[in-house]
Amino acid sequence: MRTLSVDLARGAYPILIADGLLGRGDEMARHLPAPVAVVTSETVRPLYAEALAARLGDACAGVCALPDGERHKTLESVTAVHTWLLERGLGRDATLLAVGGGMIGDIAGFAAATYMRGIDFVQAPTTLLAQVDASIGGKTGVNHPLGKNMVGAFWQPRAVLIDPVTLASLPERELRAGVAEIIKYGLLGDAALFAWLEEHVEALLAREPEALAHAIEASCACKARIVAADEREQGMRALLNLGHTFAHAIETEQGYAQWLHGEAVGCGMALAADLAVRMDWLAAADAERAIALIARAGLPVRLPDGLSAPALRAHMGRDKKNRAGQLRLVLLRGIGAAEVCAQADERLLAATLEGARR
Repeated sequence: MRTLSVDLARGAYPILIADGLLGRGDEMARHLPAPVAVVTSETVRPLYAEALAARLGDACAGVCALPDGERHKTLESVTAVHTWLLERGLGRDATLLAVGGGMIGDIAGFAAATYMRGIDFVQAPTTLLAQVDASIGGKTGVNHPLGKNMVGAFWQPRAVLIDPVTLASLPERELRAGVAEIIKYGLLGDAALFAWLEEHVEALLAREPEALAHAIEASCACKARIVAADEREQGMRALLNLGHTFAHAIETEQGYAQWLHGEAVGCGMALAADLAVRMDWLAAADAERAIALIARAGLPVRLPDGLSAPALRAHMGRDKKNRAGQLRLVLLRGIGAAEVCAQADERLLAATLEGARR
């Protein structure tokens, strides 16, 4: 068992990482005050959620399964969770347990934040992207047709319980999507992690246990440090959005139905590196290293067919990081160093978007 801590002003919560953790009923129960409501997806329900609910025994009030897919990350899904809880007479003493990927964690967390003005929840992420990123930090919410994650709340979990064994059932495409977020941590603040990835990305994609364990722990530690320093994204936490302004624009323009989030992030980081070079922030050789690693991970580095640069720029104008109508982007200064840019040159940004079209 490896244990990390997210240390916040209001108190700390643990991140536990252990093979087979979801099978340890007693260990799980220590972090799950009864009654427990399991929220999961239709795919994950038979894989892990039902067995976990059975291990919790009488402490578990049941399993609420939601449809799979980013297009279901909506207020309607949050309402479905609320209705499920109300129909079972669950009150403020209930604990929501999110078992699944980032979408399930975001929906369950937002449902917990808003049910009876707030109840406890615990994250049990089963995808690589959720284990290294989405389950940590308390960002919860859903998408809107005009923008990704536009409706939500900061609501920290009681604990994050990570079982890398669940990655054995993860489709290859989703594994690669999770690697995008690990690359992000290396680029924005951990040059040693980035160098390690250059040496071990194939081992990571092959799901070698030691490689997975190292990447998960290093990523969680990086995010825990940043969240502890800036819980509500008033400063340095914005760096975690490296590539995400481009990525969210791509996802929104696609209607949340084509690329996975991690695929969009991979492309977004490549675009951010390209723009940083054009702005003389980043050496071309460092951008080449970044883009080469993203491509080696099997992630896209160019825009998908059919997306127009003006449409993407319009979506970027609604990004949550923007202030007073001014676009704010996270760009690289070097491998392991990122910075928020509030004065991106529109001509150079247009050149980056046009240059990335197929």
